[in-house]
Amino acid sequence: MEILITLALLAVGLIILVFGADWLVKGASSIASKFGISPLVIGLTVVAFGTSMPELTVSVYAALTGASEISVGNVLGSNIANILLILGISAAIVPLAVSSSTVKWEIPLALLAMIFLFVFGADRILDGGALDVITRTDGIALLGFFIIFMFYIFALVRQEGDTSKTEGEAMDEASLPTLKVIAYVVVGLAALIFGGKLLVDNAVIIASLFGLSETVIGLTIVAVGTSLPELATSVIAALRKEADIAIGNIVGSNIFNVFWILGVSAVIAPLPSPNGFLIDASVGIAATLALLLVLFVGKKHHIDRWQGILFILAYVIYVIYLVMRG
Repeated sequence: MEILITLALLAVGLIILVFGADWLVKGASSIASKFGISPLVIGLTVVAFGTSMPELTVSVYAALTGASEISVGNVLGSNIANILLILGISAAIVPLAVSSSTVKWEIPLALLAMIFLFVFGADRILDGGALDVITRTDGIALLGFFIIFMFYIFALVRQEGDTSKTEGEAMDEASLPTLKVIAYVVVGLAALIFGGKLLVDNAVIIASLFGLSETVIGLTIVAVGTSLPELATSVIAALRKEADIAIGNIVGSNIFNVFWILGVSAVIAPLPSPNGFLIDASVGIAATLALLLVLFVGKKHHIDRWQGILFILAYVIYVIYLVMRG
């Protein structure tokens, strides 16, 4: 009975996180629209922050409560799931064409983020340190890279101008009543905080009941759960044949996860690298590198269905390995 209640509470936490993120994005997009901010800026900033809020909430709460393995594992697991599972599903549904700017800049930035995460969390191998830990100094450095990334986004906006079509749908929300917009933001934030607490607390309980490490739970259940907003966005974008949105959502989220979310979490409390970190971080690097390489295999700058299916199979193999590792 205890396990059923715990699983039910875990599911409730995931649902609250997803709805909280959706409400926050609606409210924040409406506020931005009311102030006349361009739809492209809204999509690259407000919406990107909003869809990353579940990961931020879970990682920060885990850092505050000492469950650092979930904090780091959540980011690593989300990044791996985003590419192998979510982008794999999207490409399996509809082959995706990738813009040249994404190939030249954004995917390499996501790869760089994963490499930095590996470097910052491998103190014993690289520095001869006593412990592997992502320190507050590392967190500040990650936030510095995040600021640089934001400057890149705004430079891209100024260069391309207001050419967004899909994000423009957010402008429709500018007509929402002010009180309703405020309610969306407040309720969304409250739902994220409560859902994040519920998710982390019950994930830890499940880990102890099944004898699984917090790392495995963070890399699987929590990671996939907090990536549900990205999954919904990318699959819908793929169905609507908006490939740039489907891929940009994933790549942007991965950059946000490392530079912003882990940066904030590490500044709050140093994050010891969990067991198996080097292997998991290597898988994250390999997945991002694989995404870059497939764009030059077969049809250039395209992800075909068969490649998407291979990504999904690779993720299934990785999850089986995690369960066996315990």
